[in-house]
Amino acid sequence: QVQLVESGGGLVQAGGSLRLSCAASGRTFSSYVMGWFRQAPGKEREFVSAIDWSGGLTYYADSVKGRFTISRDNAKNTVYLQMNSLKPEDTAVYYCARSTSPILTMRSGDFGSWGQGTQVTVSS
Repeated sequence: QVQLVESGGGLVQAGGSLRLSCAASGRTFSSYVMGWFRQAPGKEREFVSAIDWSGGLTYYADSVKGRFTISRDNAKNTVYLQMNSLKPEDTAVYYCARSTSPILTMRSGDFGSWGQGTQVTVSS
């Protein structure tokens, strides 16, 4: 069973940047679509971004498009989320997830393994 461990969260002022990392265990990391989701207090978990196995295809939620960049390093079994121009509404717990589908997807139901989450807080 894969383990996903997120890091890089923290407190940042609006307009600032953070880079989240998600380290995955297992030898088949490069075979899977990886994604980032987030959940703010009192809200449902929402899709943020996803990347295919090669890193050549990506999806973004409209709310983060142009500000966030997802990438992966298959040699390091790690997926990243570079977050720039952060806004207070980006405040949430961010979760890394591994898809069960080989096809790029943004549906949370297609992701079968989840990390414990990392808190991102953006102050105004």
